[in-house]
Amino acid sequence: MKKLIYIFLLSIVFFSCNPNDSTPNENNEENDYLIFGHFYGFCVGETCVEVFKLDSEKLYEDSNDNYANAPFNFEALETDKFELAKDLINFLPAELLSDTETTFGCPDCADGGGLFIEYSKNGVIQNWRIDQMQNNVPTYLHDFVDKVNEKIALINN
Repeated sequence: MKKLIYIFLLSIVFFSCNPNDSTPNENNEENDYLIFGHFYGFCVGETCVEVFKLDSEKLYEDSNDNYANAPFNFEALETDKFELAKDLINFLPAELLSDTETTFGCPDCADGGGLFIEYSKNGVIQNWRIDQMQNNVPTYLHDFVDKVNEKIALINN
């Protein structure tokens, strides 16, 4: 009888687990990602809102192009596009990760556009909106803003 109960319990555990489910943890980089994009409110066309998701293996593009940046509908892009963007995470300033602000400047207030950045590491998600007008944001963000814009331009070519 104990053997039957044991097999029954194992069956429940085995069949109730979905192998595609993943739980963020310190050893699982599968859930680590960087979402980056720009938005322009007074703009017409497909390139007004561009949002991408980068993980360790792929680059995805959001097909919703929603000005509010949510909900996302990411679709995988070709490997050559991933190769263009894969190093962007290296330009993410350490200061940004420890800054308590989530909005820098006034993104798109003066029709200058804004950046949306979301970073997930070990299940901890942080996000920011950054003014494209660099005189409105801390100096430590200038190179990163330039790099995000450069990567978006490269991906779109």
